Amino acid sequence: MTGQREGALEVWSESRIAAFEGALASIETSQVGGTTHACLGNRITVRGLNGFVGLGDTCWVHPSPSARNGSETAGRHRDAILAEVVGFSDEGVNLLTYDPPEAVSYGSPVRIDRRFNAVRPDLSWRGRVLDALGEAADGGPPLARGAVAYPVNAPAPPAHDRQLMGGRMRLGVRAMDLFTPCCRGQRLGIFAGSGVGKSSLMSMMAKGSDADVMVIGLIGERGRELQEMLNHTLGPEGLERSVVVAATSDMSAMMRRRAAHVTLAVAEYFRDCGLEVLCLLDSVTRYAMALREIHLAAGEPPTAKGYPPSVFAELPRLLERAGTGTGNGAGNITGLFTVLVEGDDTNEPVSDTVRGILDGHVIMDRRIAEAGRFPAIDVLRSVSRSAPGCYSAEERTLVLRARSLMQAYSEMSELIELGAYRQGSNPRVDEAIRVRPQIEAILAQDLGEGDAGGDPFEDLARALAGMPGGGRNVPGGAG
Repeated sequence: MTGQREGALEVWSESRIAAFEGALASIETSQVGGTTHACLGNRITVRGLNGFVGLGDTCWVHPSPSARNGSETAGRHRDAILAEVVGFSDEGVNLLTYDPPEAVSYGSPVRIDRRFNAVRPDLSWRGRVLDALGEAADGGPPLARGAVAYPVNAPAPPAHDRQLMGGRMRLGVRAMDLFTPCCRGQRLGIFAGSGVGKSSLMSMMAKGSDADVMVIGLIGERGRELQEMLNHTLGPEGLERSVVVAATSDMSAMMRRRAAHVTLAVAEYFRDCGLEVLCLLDSVTRYAMALREIHLAAGEPPTAKGYPPSVFAELPRLLERAGTGTGNGAGNITGLFTVLVEGDDTNEPVSDTVRGILDGHVIMDRRIAEAGRFPAIDVLRSVSRSAPGCYSAEERTLVLRARSLMQAYSEMSELIELGAYRQGSNPRVDEAIRVRPQIEAILAQDLGEGDAGGDPFEDLARALAGMPGGGRNVPGGAG
């Protein structure tokens, strides 16, 4: 009899048991409901839920039959609209809806549904496109549900449990691999004004990195960028090792915020599988704008540039979720976050806050883009805080010399362009003028060019030595 029991238990693998336990835990043993009392924009006040819900819990708002006016759909689930708890008071619980509350009326029933507090990623999600709710958005079959639930609003791992950053991750962009190298588990920010090529640079890294898996979050960006990312940038081969989470600019602020959180939750799953994850989030600024809408609607006062204080509290909570893993066998989340700089001012509140949180920043300059060199990275203003640990002694010597010569040219650029500089008056500037075309050719890289597995440090060494082949052909331009 004992042998039969052991044989039966062996049939149930650990993952199946965990999935069964998770399914049991998600069953609602009772239903608690309330009714709508007030509605202003996307904010709904509900009575009857005080004491039963907490911040971040999700609920379904069911429109009353008289309010439907014959419409077959009133939100994502035909007769219900998903909403999230963002606050409460003596008047009741305040919800913000994920979709416009078009058919909600006074007294509409509200039911708690905490299943949306977490997602259940699976290895089979690679190659798929998700929406902000963690559901398939590519017209494919329903997504498989993993055994472990990952909270959407999870805290970052404890700092004292995290591993040190790993070795260098190849990004496939020569300017960054040379001058702002990225270690595994590092978090880099890409700061750029509109139209400078920020999204194109992200596309180049998505195609050229050597990560095991990529998790790409498109937050509040243009709708056409999704198809460009899938069909032109990643292609079938790149999509096979990627998960894309998208919430475009026409979606609600709640959807845009949640998409960023789901992106990190999916990345955390692959990290816990022991994989090296490259998390690309485009953009943090759109995420911050969504937070601004949400917290202003919840009644918070505006402060710097109209951003409520909670925005600057939530930014580090999201960004700190990326980074190195904990424990043996865990992978890392290497985070690359774009920041849309308002008016090319890198000191505006969101940019300044994000720059202080991350482990380095890449500055894209509009003047370089207007000169026709793409990616328009300003190497001298860009910094990677992990650079000392990324270089060998020879590579460090090469990069420092190149930076020195580029700085010398920058200091004398106005005189050189006016023809006022006299060659021979400063040997260092003379050398900078001589090697500048080769260095610029190395930094220039077309969107579809890639690096073909070449060593950019060898190209830089040849350029500094004045050897033929030290530079590359400068593309005519890139977007």
